[in-house]
Amino acid sequence: MSRHIPLLRKSSSSSSAELSAAIPRVPAKGARTAVVLLSGGLDSATCLALVTRWRWTVHALSFDYGQRHRVELSAARVLARRYRAASHRVIPIPAFGALGGSALTDRAIRVPKGALGKMRIPVTYVPARNTLFLAFALAFAETRGATEIVIGANALDYSGYPDCRPAFLKAFERVATLGTKAGVEGRRFSIRAPLLGSSKADIVRLAVALGLDTGLTTSCYDPGRKGRACGGCDACLLRAKGFAEAGMVDKKRSAI
Repeated sequence: MSRHIPLLRKSSSSSSAELSAAIPRVPAKGARTAVVLLSGGLDSATCLALVTRWRWTVHALSFDYGQRHRVELSAARVLARRYRAASHRVIPIPAFGALGGSALTDRAIRVPKGALGKMRIPVTYVPARNTLFLAFALAFAETRGATEIVIGANALDYSGYPDCRPAFLKAFERVATLGTKAGVEGRRFSIRAPLLGSSKADIVRLAVALGLDTGLTTSCYDPGRKGRACGGCDACLLRAKGFAEAGMVDKKRSAI
């Protein structure tokens, strides 16, 4: 495991003291500047809340790639304002829609319902999505003098996406050093995935401990009118599982 990827300490209790103990400590060397990949979902919002708690300067980056759940971009904008990000940009990547191959970008492919864990790599996988997201984040980090790139990737309770694995993130960290002017000149980039080894229940507990209003986040891959969650896609099922196991109420669910 890369030393650049801190892990969430697990807790099965939801008491206030133990919730606070679940917050990862700020890495050594104090305040830094970070680019946070902010989708508007629970995981990325938790990462945003965490690095804000660490008092890092945050530049939030979101992507409009023709996803059917574009409602997440509205959530991202609200979250960026709530946490007073130094900047928030929404980068358009229309090529994803043109390339197709994913239920999230191709309306002809249905989003599976009630199929969590039934496919090794489900059709909601978007080819090379995190590779491109991280590449944009790296370019932005280099122009802003940031050394940290924060992503809400999760390798435990996830849908089987290969670009959420530790080996991929570690490899990209090496690419970041080898393929940039900053890296050649000695400035190292760290890919931070603080939720990488956490269950969805752990993530929920951390979000609550950080004071995140989970009702501001959205997870559904196939939302209906006004962003109403479908309740049956992998993202909805994982979210429901996490809140249930954490013994917490999902404010997003109770609001629709």
